[in-house]
Order: sequence, then C-alpha cells, then structure tokens
Amino acid sequence: MISLSPARYNLSPHLAFISSQWCSFRSAANPMKTSKSKLPLSILAVILSALAFSGLLYAEDIRALTRKISPCSKQDSTIEEKANSSVEDDSDEEKTEFDADKCNVVKGKWVFNSSAKPLYSEQSCPYLDRQVSCVKNGRPDTDYQLWEWQPDECKLPRFNAEVALERLRGKRLMFVGDSLQRGQWQSFVCMVQSHIPEDQKSMRRGRSLSVFKAKEYNASIEFYWAPFLVESNSDLHIIGDPNKRILRVDSISKHAKNWIGVDILVFNTYIWWMSGLKIKSLWGSFPNGEEGFEELEAPTAYRISLKTWANWVDSTVNPNETRVFFTTMSPTHMRSADWHNKKGIRCYNETRPVMEKGHWGSGSDRRMMNVVTSIVDRMKVPVSFINITQLSEHRIDGHTSVYTETQGKVLTEEQKADPQRYADCIHWCLPGVPDTWNQLFYAYLSEQVDLGWKNRGRYAA
Repeated sequence: MISLSPARYNLSPHLAFISSQWCSFRSAANPMKTSKSKLPLSILAVILSALAFSGLLYAEDIRALTRKISPCSKQDSTIEEKANSSVEDDSDEEKTEFDADKCNVVKGKWVFNSSAKPLYSEQSCPYLDRQVSCVKNGRPDTDYQLWEWQPDECKLPRFNAEVALERLRGKRLMFVGDSLQRGQWQSFVCMVQSHIPEDQKSMRRGRSLSVFKAKEYNASIEFYWAPFLVESNSDLHIIGDPNKRILRVDSISKHAKNWIGVDILVFNTYIWWMSGLKIKSLWGSFPNGEEGFEELEAPTAYRISLKTWANWVDSTVNPNETRVFFTTMSPTHMRSADWHNKKGIRCYNETRPVMEKGHWGSGSDRRMMNVVTSIVDRMKVPVSFINITQLSEHRIDGHTSVYTETQGKVLTEEQKADPQRYADCIHWCLPGVPDTWNQLFYAYLSEQVDLGWKNRGRYAA
C-alpha cells in the first residue's frame, strides 16, 4: 500500500502544476482578457485530470493542499494571508486611533497572536501571589497568555511601561477593592517593574495596604483591601461563611481615610456581593455589637453602599487633583452550559475564549451593573469606567481553575482531580486577562493626562 502522506510523498511538483493550470483556466475564462473562442480540448483534459488527481490528494491530506497551492494573483494572496492570520484584523487599516470619547471598547473580539510575548512572566516578576501563578501551580498550557483584545472601532494602544511610569511620576496610584482588584494591581506592578533598577524599587505587603514604590519616579502603586468599599466585619479577618458577614452600609471613613491624598484612585466591588444570600446590613455604629442588622437583597444593599461611597467621593475628592476610576464587574464562569459545553465542569480544561459575539453568561449580573451606572451618573466628581465586563465574559480559558491554592496551600493532585469542587472560575491567571484590563486603563490614563479630566467610558454592555 503506497502512502500519500506528505512525510513520504513529495506533493510540491504536482501542487504547483495544479496551481498553474488552474490559474490558466481562470485567465481563459475571463471575458475581459480572452476572446470568445472555445478553450482547446487538450487544455480542458489536462485541467480535468489535474483536478481529479487533486481530489485524491484532498481526501488524503487537506492540509497539504491548503498550504502548498500558491494563489493565482497578488490580490488572492492578500486575501489568503488575512484569512489565515490570527494576528491582524482584516479591517485594521480602517480603524481610528484610540479616543475614549468615541471608541466603544465593549464591542470587539479576541485575536490569538502566537508571536506575542507577555510583558512579564511568573519568573521575571517576584510580586505575584501563588494563587494566580497558574504555570507554577502546574497548568500545562500557556496559550491563554497570547490572546489580544481588538475593539471593532479603534486601535487599542500597546502598554508602554516607560510611558506609564512617566505618567505616574510624583504620583500615588491606588487600587481599592477585593482580590480581583488585587490581581489587577499585581498585574500593573509586574507590567512596569522590570523597567526600574533593583535598588530603585521596593514592595511592602500589609494586611490592608500594600505599597510598591518606584523611587526613581517618586511614584507608588498601591492596593487597599476593602471588598465591599464600605466597612464590614470581614475587612481584616476574612470570614469565609457569607452568612456570617455583616456590613455597615452607611460607614466608610475607616477605609476612606487611607484614600485621602491619592492622585489616581481605581475602585472595584462586585464578587463579594454575589453569594446568593441576603446581605446583613447595619446603619451607624455598632452600639450593640453586631446585633440589630437588617437583611437586604444584594442589589438594595449594593445601592446603599455605593451611595455611601459616592457621597464620600463627591464631598472629599478634588477632581482637579485626583482622578477616579471604577473597574466594572469581573465575570465568573461557573456554568459551562452558558457557552454550550454541556459536558464541561465549570471553566475546567477550557483553553480557548468564547468566540460568539456579545457572549454574556450567568456570571455577570445586569442588575448590579445598572446600580453602578445610576449612582455614577448622579455624581458631581467625574468617574471613568474601566469597562472590563464584556471582554472578560469571553475568557472562560483565563481562570486559575485547579491551578491555584486554597487556604494558603496549592491544590493537591487529588483536589485537582475534583474540579466540580475545587476549580476557581473567579480569579484569573497572571500573566493573563487582567493585563488587558490594564492596557485599557493605560489608554484612558494617557488620554486624561493629555486632554484633561472628563467623565469617560460609559458602563454599558
């Protein structure tokens, strides 16, 4: 039996012959270039024989044909290159430069760039938590690091660490929120730290406040832990059982005193509200300890708490000195049925984004989104949204899954074999999706420094 596998049979001469004959046939069939006389039978016979032979080869190895047949014209070549390329958008030349007032970053697609190289790695950045160090924790694939978000309407500028540091010269940047916001902070630190000499940078980690300093730039990139923004009994000592958490929905001063004097504030709060339980809420101080709480539906408690936050911003922040951002909700991917994988287990073993345009799963709550929008729309101090929700909805492949830790310990092989229980489809691997969040933040930050402060980036799906 003769094998027609490309490894044992040289197809190149035959494929080149087919290509040349097919091009001749196209030219002969073009009435703009030939007369109306009939095509000679000998040529037709050759073409038909060649096509029959190509059919046999097609059945044996379709890839050999698609890779070896040369296009018939320069125009066909361009079309083929764009069709086969996973890096360049076929309408990229028509896109405008990034303008936060005009570019809708929500609408776009993820494009795989095999030649891309993350701005850092787990080895090059010493500031990554083990929780998000997926490769170190045993994740076998790294393709999730090579996807790039391309808005439909504009070109998203590349993150430039030197430019970002120059923008931060003499300033304090602080990320405020939960563990997802901490991931965005770590991402930002890792994206810039390699451009700073070892003796010109430092990191101090604390229970509430962590500070990375770029001494050469007299700048700091900080993270403040406040998962609800308002005060709760789970601020310092985390209470794992959501049913035991109690919030002071009208109190924020204990946290907010740490935000005064910061030049750029980036807030976030979402995932801690989504336990599915009612929120135990208190007003005023704790005169009777934690007694006298009222149980509220999550959107109601969320609205009251965000009003408390908004009142503090409006009464305390000088918009001429401090810029305020709000990172929109980071989606979870707990139900594989959301992306039509009925046999899947959460986000476990997912290695590609959802490519369906406008995909929206059950891990993003539009009610909560509407609460944020309605509050920010009424604020006096402008707040810009870093709108990460829709673009992150597609990234079922980017979560830490079973390549993470629980209670400070990396998952055992036995635990990894039980993804239904242990797969973390909330947090993100680093390098990974939060790097794109910071690319978007960088684009907004650069524009606002140049053009002055405006309310930008409507929170809309």
